[in-house]
Amino acid sequence: MTDTGPEFITVGAGAAERRIAVRAREGAGPPMVWLGGFRSDMTATKAAALDAWASEQNRALVRFDYTGHGASSGDFTACTISSWLEDAKAVLAAYVKEPPILVGSSMGGWIACLAARDRMASGQRNAGLVLIAPALDFTEDLIWAQLDEAGRAALMQSGILRRPSDYAPEPDPITYALIEDGRRNRLLERPFDPGCPVHILQGMRDPDVPYPHALKTVSRLPAEGTVLTLIADGDHRLSRPQDIERLVAAVAGIG
Repeated sequence: MTDTGPEFITVGAGAAERRIAVRAREGAGPPMVWLGGFRSDMTATKAAALDAWASEQNRALVRFDYTGHGASSGDFTACTISSWLEDAKAVLAAYVKEPPILVGSSMGGWIACLAARDRMASGQRNAGLVLIAPALDFTEDLIWAQLDEAGRAALMQSGILRRPSDYAPEPDPITYALIEDGRRNRLLERPFDPGCPVHILQGMRDPDVPYPHALKTVSRLPAEGTVLTLIADGDHRLSRPQDIERLVAAVAGIG
């Protein structure tokens, strides 16, 4: 078993061309694909822990950094959900030859669901989804909807809002282009079917993606094959040893 990364693939063309960093571990079973969160990268705690488990179990795992994240090139503030989805789909096309288990954390949960939907639409199957505090439609439901009139006006006028972050020393840059693009990628306005089992892990002390948002997500998924695990003392990160155990068990339970 080998870890070949980091490697780089080219995504986009012209001014939109960027180099996406990928680490691919060979192994058996349905290939797992890690999709990280907003401003996170493939070396973060949960991704590294899943990779360690994949190494122990001889499981195939692909990790990558979105444009403007980690080791990938590109300007973060020029990116949108659509551009990060394009990254994910390019990685899947290059590295995945059989139905994958998409493991998405926070924003990565949204990207995973969008990628699964698009794979289904093109006749490709998915083995499963494991979603950690999935932030589907977060640009509209968890950012725009929480802004007051003055905040919305300021964002529209300046094009960018910098929000304090609990996960980085500098504020999160939220662009109006991100908000607008998010509206074109919304999933929670109607039911959707990714065509595979779904297991959601959600902390009930999550201030960033409150657990009622997970309940809303579950309500849009088919009841059959969908599991929601609520962790009463869990936060947004869900990176404690016991949380990692739940993550590994959820992945192993799918295949």
